[in-house]
Amino acid sequence: MTSNQAAWLDGKEQKLRVASADMPKAEADDIVIKVFATAINPVDWKIQDSGYFVQTWPMIIGEDAAGEVVEVGSSVQRFKKGDRVTGHNISLASGQAADGAFQLYSRIKAAKAAHLPSNVSYASGSVLPLALDTAAVGLYSPLEGDKGMGLPMPSLSPKPSGKTIVVWGGSSSVGALVIQLAVASGVKVVAVASSQNFDFCKKCGASEVYDYKKDSIVDDVVNGVKSVGGDFVGVYDAISLQDQSYDKVLPICEKLGGGVVPVVLGGPEKKPANVKTAQVFGINELTHSIWENYVTSALEAGKLQCLPEPMIVGKGLGSVQAGFDANKKGVSAKKVVIELN
Repeated sequence: MTSNQAAWLDGKEQKLRVASADMPKAEADDIVIKVFATAINPVDWKIQDSGYFVQTWPMIIGEDAAGEVVEVGSSVQRFKKGDRVTGHNISLASGQAADGAFQLYSRIKAAKAAHLPSNVSYASGSVLPLALDTAAVGLYSPLEGDKGMGLPMPSLSPKPSGKTIVVWGGSSSVGALVIQLAVASGVKVVAVASSQNFDFCKKCGASEVYDYKKDSIVDDVVNGVKSVGGDFVGVYDAISLQDQSYDKVLPICEKLGGGVVPVVLGGPEKKPANVKTAQVFGINELTHSIWENYVTSALEAGKLQCLPEPMIVGKGLGSVQAGFDANKKGVSAKKVVIELN
């Protein structure tokens, strides 16, 4: 009989503990996968440091998994046993250890998963899920109620929307997906990153890229948006920290006539009257159609790239803690990945 193991988090400021875990069982709308690769996100080590989000201890966290389907729920039509998939794990929302990625077998909602083409490795596929959902919620949630940018959904053959956005943190995991999805929605993108990552942002599809370290960055971006043209919608802030982004993002948005600023962390304490902020939480049914109708075909067509590229720091559950530590030290235009099988 198949057995399961996991990297358990026992409490705040506790190191991960590798031990046995119950074998996940698929409910009607779920799939269970054998996890071949899992990616590390900043939220993981922040939870370890703070204890935020966890409802009960011990818990299995982790949001990004790629692997092979071993069980299919009774209502699931898109997947079968043996399929190669990538998907977004939601244990932080469900409070169920079975839904975490840091284990050998994991449960995923079928609506938050997609087939991986044979030419995409599990390591590459694992970089997508949380970043894709976080990017999509900010881009596609409606403008009404300050929920998001209200952009058209992505397409393999997008029509020009006449809209332009700025992405602050374009070489981050979320930023890379924001750029790619926006371009797939017919939107022009002006990105902000460090100078060594200009080519990376252009590879994702940005029309212009500017160096956030320059004293002139606010005016550079404002002029860049004007040169690119189009109806300015707002700035997707993939960094969302006062001294690293808000003090520049808000003036940019204000000078361009106002707009919406999706944020991935707590919003700024003060903002200009013509600027709205939208708090992004990456678990939202809005993204289900993207997983179901776009991700696989876009990967097959080369329209969606698995970026940032994986930086594999180890193999096995015992390496997940090393992945936390590597991510916490900081990575640039790479995503920390652990191979499990």
